[in-house]
Amino acid sequence: MRYTNRMANQYASFIKTLRKDRGLSQLEIADRLKISRASYIAVEQGKRDLAVPEAEKLAGLFGISVNELLCSSIPQYEKYKHMILAYLRGGVSNDGQVTKTKLAKLLYLADFAWYYDNLKSMSGMQYRRLQYGPVPDMYFRAVDELESEGRILINRKGEYILISESQESKREKLNELEKDEINLIGDIAGKWKDKKTQEIVNFTHNQLPYKICLPDEIIPYELITQEDPDHVY
Repeated sequence: MRYTNRMANQYASFIKTLRKDRGLSQLEIADRLKISRASYIAVEQGKRDLAVPEAEKLAGLFGISVNELLCSSIPQYEKYKHMILAYLRGGVSNDGQVTKTKLAKLLYLADFAWYYDNLKSMSGMQYRRLQYGPVPDMYFRAVDELESEGRILINRKGEYILISESQESKREKLNELEKDEINLIGDIAGKWKDKKTQEIVNFTHNQLPYKICLPDEIIPYELITQEDPDHVY
């Protein structure tokens, strides 16, 4: 099995960037993959696709997953946490609280809307098609860590799990986010501020990326570019 040339064009420049960042030569990579230097150069130029074993070796060499390699995206975990805090700080509700499910959907909309305009994800997270919507595997870990760090508060007493930012965290600067990224998060929060959790769940379920992927499948960011502009968030 080989990955297609269409995919090769997407990850070619990403591979080149990773190689340079790690101070490796084209010959060193080619030797690790047991292919000629010319063949490896063709990979970086998007002219040659990778066989599955080659992609697995290359991902291991760069210290990332095969999905991250093929999607040309490395998750920025701390930035993802700042996205969570930006939503909680940015008027996502009148009382500053948001359900855990709604927050997950808001994060998805930010990442995919950013990709729609910039052809790259805001956080680099890989979203999986779960029953209740698209969610990255690291979402639950990020929420748990933010709570243990005292940066968010979680109310588990009612029907829904409600999340809010702690007073201590409100003094934290969200340095991982650019101004335009914070503005987009604010726009999305404003649109969904008065909407119920089920409304945003229905919205994301009816988007093209979620509809055409299989259960538990990683949702390719590229699919959002085929969505109607008014239905991106």
